Amino acid sequence: MSSKKAKEFLLRMVYVEMLGQDASFAYIKAVEMCASNAISHKRAGYLVACLCFSPQHEFRFMLVNQIQRDLMSSNQLEACAALHSVCKIVTEDMIPAVIGEVVKLFEHEQDLVRKKAVLAMHRFYQMDPASVEPYVDRLTRMICDKDPSVMAASLQVNHAMILEEPGRFKELVPSFVSILKQVIEHRLPRDYDYHRIPAPWMQMTLMRILALLGAGDQSASEGMYEVLADAMRRADTGITAGYAIIYEALRAVTTIYPNEVLLDAAATAISRFIRSDSHNLKYVGIQGLAAIVRDHPRYAVDHQMAVIDCLLDPDESLKRKTLDLLLRMTNSANVVVIVDKLTVFLQSATEESFRTDLVNRITECAERFAPNTFWYVQTMMTVFDLAGDKVKSSTAQTLLQLIADGEEDDEDEDNEECNTKKLRIDAVEDFLTLIEKPVLPPVL
Repeated sequence: MSSKKAKEFLLRMVYVEMLGQDASFAYIKAVEMCASNAISHKRAGYLVACLCFSPQHEFRFMLVNQIQRDLMSSNQLEACAALHSVCKIVTEDMIPAVIGEVVKLFEHEQDLVRKKAVLAMHRFYQMDPASVEPYVDRLTRMICDKDPSVMAASLQVNHAMILEEPGRFKELVPSFVSILKQVIEHRLPRDYDYHRIPAPWMQMTLMRILALLGAGDQSASEGMYEVLADAMRRADTGITAGYAIIYEALRAVTTIYPNEVLLDAAATAISRFIRSDSHNLKYVGIQGLAAIVRDHPRYAVDHQMAVIDCLLDPDESLKRKTLDLLLRMTNSANVVVIVDKLTVFLQSATEESFRTDLVNRITECAERFAPNTFWYVQTMMTVFDLAGDKVKSSTAQTLLQLIADGEEDDEDEDNEECNTKKLRIDAVEDFLTLIEKPVLPPVL
């Protein structure tokens, strides 16, 4: 049959396999089509091979020689077809046969070919990092490529390598800072803008890289402070992509060596997220504030009431994330305020799993940060009253042990005995009130 009809039948064969039928009888025709001189037929053959050949299929090895020839082709379309296919067809044991030809294409005059060559190397790195090791220097140099698309592609594979071994790439900090500065100053073509935000995905990748390189390293971090602050300021335009950049910058700021000015700017930006009407922005705000509070708890005070208000949101995932953040924010200075607010929410909460989470958070905060035993006992009595069936038996045992031990005051034994007696009397009276309820949870 003609090549044109063979191509049509191959594409129909793909549809047959999509329907769950076995069409392996036609696979050999796909291998033959890959050797066609017509680029449309060659691409159809590679497409079928990518979609249908399993990693263990013997026909994959029949394509190695053809892929090598196409990689060396002077026709950029043939080279691109081969580069696209190696990402899907080549297995770990086939990498040595083609990686040399892929690296040679780093010098190709066409930016599309260079970009696909970098992407192919990224795929090789995912399959077998050791195979890419001899070419690490070449890959790091690709971030300085004159074409922005090649540079953007190289950032991905460099990010993957830095993720595994950050210390090895510390000398590249100035290069990444310079690239980020070029991006945020609109030096890239307008084609890379998204809603007037310059190359937002490239910015976010660069910030992730900088966060890895600056973690715990003061000298490396000091070179990033200015560009991160500038990126946050320029991204604050009310566009969703800008919010994503601010969040990524916040993650970088909380990861690198701390800087007070940057932390203040990040906390200010994140406070607007928490007070937003958008569920998504509130969720991002809660996530960001959790990252700040983890190492810098002083920022929790300014936002604790806004965070507590997020519990009113109908979104379940946001409420649970808020509970986790409140647990991190709680300390001996604000435990009374936060627990009181959580108790109010417990009164109106109806969803069972959310009530269970609330009870667990209240009891954990009260156990860790109670200002005194009287307050703890009264708080637990309120929890028993509102949701006694959700209280863990271990929590009840802790309460009984505290009542048994009484108040401890080494300076005045008489006062200690008086306080302990009052504590026990109050506890008994509160328990008597609770057990008058018609239905009692077993733990009570």
